[in-house]
Amino acid sequence: QVQLVESGGGLVQAGGSLRLSCAASGRTFVGYAMGWFRQPPGKAREFVSALTWSGSNTYYADSVKGRFTISRDNAKNTVYLQMNSLKPEDTAVYYCAAGGRTAWVRNEYDYWGQGTQVTVSS
Repeated sequence: QVQLVESGGGLVQAGGSLRLSCAASGRTFVGYAMGWFRQPPGKAREFVSALTWSGSNTYYADSVKGRFTISRDNAKNTVYLQMNSLKPEDTAVYYCAAGGRTAWVRNEYDYWGQGTQVTVSS
């Protein structure tokens, strides 16, 4: 059974940083993208960032470019999201996704974590 477990969310002041982690178990995702999506209060889930299996290609939503960095450790089957210069509009539940055939497309992912709350206060 595949499981994705996120950690690292929390409450932070604007301008602060958080690092999210997502540990996958049950299978490896050779050749597939892993990524992060988020769902702000009252809004639809949206793409944040993703990267390919090799890590050679990374993708970011315009709203987080230059502030967030995605990385993965394939030996640990884990993907990370370093979030710097956080803004109140980054407040959302952040979801890890794996098995992506198209990195930035939500419906192209087969597996999802349960989400971790990130709250940025002004």
